[in-house]
This record gives sequence, C-alpha cells and structure tokens, in this order.
Amino acid sequence: MVTGLVLVRLSSGKEKQALQSIKQTKGVAHVSAVFGRWDLVLDMETEDLATLSNTVVAKIRAIPGVTSTETLITTAI
Repeated sequence: MVTGLVLVRLSSGKEKQALQSIKQTKGVAHVSAVFGRWDLVLDMETEDLATLSNTVVAKIRAIPGVTSTETLITTAI
C-alpha cells in the first residue's frame, strides 16, 4: 500500500464540479478543503506508486477545473 497527499489548485467557478469528480476517483480516501496556495488536500491510498502516479496524472489532472497538483508521498515515522 502506498499513501500520499495530493495538493490541488482549482479554477474559480468550477470548484463544485471538480470536487464531485475528485471524490469519486478510486484511490482518493479523504478530501480536505484548505486556505492558502492550494484549495484541496487529497489523502490517497493505492496499491503501488505506479497506480498513485497514474491516478494523479491521468485522472485527477484531467478533471475540468483542476489547474495544478503537487504530490507528496508519505512514509511511516
């Protein structure tokens, strides 16, 4: 299991539609709205790093209203 955080920036006016699509994306475990440079923080859980990468690049970034992402792979401490 690979876990990570994905920081998401949304375009103005498309937040609701993008949020609905993001919540339905397989691998997205939890979504938090935040204030600052980013609009959302996604908690991701996937089988492996390749699946996480593919989910972010091919699915989340393809959602209308998502303007940019930054992925942080998490580790146990």
